[in-house]
Amino acid sequence: MESLQAGFLDFHSVYGFFDFFLPDGMDWLAFVLAGGLVSFIVINVMVMGTGLYTWFERRVIGRMQARLGPNRWGPFGLLQPIADVLKLMVKEDTVPALADRLVFNIAPVILLVPALLVIAIIPFGDDTFLGRLNIGVLFIIGITSVNTIAVLAGGWASRNKYAMIGAMRGVAMLVSYEVPMALSITGVVLIANSLSLFDVVAAQGVPFWLVQPLGFLVFMAAASAEMSRTPFDQIEAESELGAGYHTEYSGMKFAIFQLAEFMAPLVTSIIATVLFFSGTRGWDPIPGQIWFVLKVFVIMFALLWVRATWPRLRIDQIMAFAWKGLFAMALLNIFVVAVEVMLLQDPNTGALTTSDLWLMAAINWGVTVVTIAFMAKVFGSKQWERPVPTPSPLANMYAEAD
Repeated sequence: MESLQAGFLDFHSVYGFFDFFLPDGMDWLAFVLAGGLVSFIVINVMVMGTGLYTWFERRVIGRMQARLGPNRWGPFGLLQPIADVLKLMVKEDTVPALADRLVFNIAPVILLVPALLVIAIIPFGDDTFLGRLNIGVLFIIGITSVNTIAVLAGGWASRNKYAMIGAMRGVAMLVSYEVPMALSITGVVLIANSLSLFDVVAAQGVPFWLVQPLGFLVFMAAASAEMSRTPFDQIEAESELGAGYHTEYSGMKFAIFQLAEFMAPLVTSIIATVLFFSGTRGWDPIPGQIWFVLKVFVIMFALLWVRATWPRLRIDQIMAFAWKGLFAMALLNIFVVAVEVMLLQDPNTGALTTSDLWLMAAINWGVTVVTIAFMAKVFGSKQWERPVPTPSPLANMYAEAD
């Protein structure tokens, strides 16, 4: 596989810097200091980036919906995230009397940590962080599934029936959409012939969203549901369940939940950039990391556009779309890609040329158009029309009052 462009925050370089100044026999300390410094930088960059994203999202949605976004604190409202953090810091931290305090306190942390751990294996360049982890794809699938535990723990520990109902509905939705999301990534693994994210990026002579558009669409739809973003935001369903699984949370615990929720689009965009948009690959002389940031921004804007314009679906529609729609499309994508790889790959190396990828793209776009047209026919609006309720004669609805 070819090398990626040089990255930043190379762990080996940071380790070598500390090891140079420390005496012999202190390699373990250099390792700890390097890991601590890299972790400190990653956490703060992600938190600050999430704060900036909250401002960007509120401003853009305000523009799209012809209303004002944050515009009071700082120029163009740029200091609004800081104001929000200060407000949440001084809020009273309440815990229900019957709550399981241990689980109640750690649930927000369980939701936030996976989003930060994912960044550790993202290949921002050659040997950046743990980018060459040979099971990077499995790591992402496994670590993002922990969100289900956090949602259930938050609702159960609150000892609130509305929070528990919201948590159970959220868990059902998250588990359902994890299946098509994992299957959509299988096509990427088949083409790249590796589970390493570094190899996935290096294999994208043609971006994989062009090679397998059906898999990309399934991944983005499932990822939106995993983030509980419109039109899949049934976890919180304010009109029915209060705030959902975090109804009883306040203060900084609630702030951590919100931080994890708003960090999710950023992390999802980063993962999608690596899996489908060729990561740091681009055209010279622009550095690969600049290309990476631009691609992440485009994906975040697309997710934001969907949130600002699409209405919320009903829970039955959401569950049916996962198992009857996305699941079937993901299986079809795996079958088509597997056949193409079997016929086109080099029998000795298992590699695919750029010409092979373009041929696969031409075939898969036709398959995608036909599949979406068929699914639109099956899942059309007529399938979701609410039936006219028929009052029971036992209800005595039309009896005159005395």
